[in-house]
Amino acid sequence: MATTAVAATAEAAETALVLPSGLNARLHEVLTDRPGGGLVYRFRFVADGFDPRADQVEVVLDDLTYLCREYALARVSDIGPHPRQIVISLADKETEFGVADPTARQVFEAFAIENNTCIWEMF
Repeated sequence: MATTAVAATAEAAETALVLPSGLNARLHEVLTDRPGGGLVYRFRFVADGFDPRADQVEVVLDDLTYLCREYALARVSDIGPHPRQIVISLADKETEFGVADPTARQVFEAFAIENNTCIWEMF
């Protein structure tokens, strides 16, 4: 799978986004790729102290949905062509995409875009 990085401005990377859980997230990077089904934008966020415990699945999903609806969706039209899917990831530290890091706590979910909103697609 070929992946392309989309430049994130320094300002965007430094701007803290207050999530519904109360965590402060910042944009790490935006990647694009075209798997068999079409264009996908991957918005990768970092939040210090992020700890996705099993008993907080709904809290984590609320944070990821918020990042898709309130941040990513508003920016996809500025990046380029309309994607088939947006993938949101949230981690406790920056990691290299596609490289396993067993010390990182990270989750990701995919969202379809319908009627100008993010619709969660279970992986």
